[in-house]
Amino acid sequence: MAKTSPGEFIRQVRTEASKVTWPTRQETVTTAIFVAIMMTLLALFFLGVDTIFGKIVNWLLTLV
Repeated sequence: MAKTSPGEFIRQVRTEASKVTWPTRQETVTTAIFVAIMMTLLALFFLGVDTIFGKIVNWLLTLV
């Protein structure tokens, strides 16, 4: 495999970067809000599951 010169590498990177479809500001904001909402919902869900399992384990330990 032939080695690429640094200049050619930079040129290839610029060519590939120009092919990228960058999101608009509105798409970025919408996605960030959606991620924040989903992160909050999942955090609350796992908090609830962890609390329930913790209470079950504590109850089981009191039986011994």
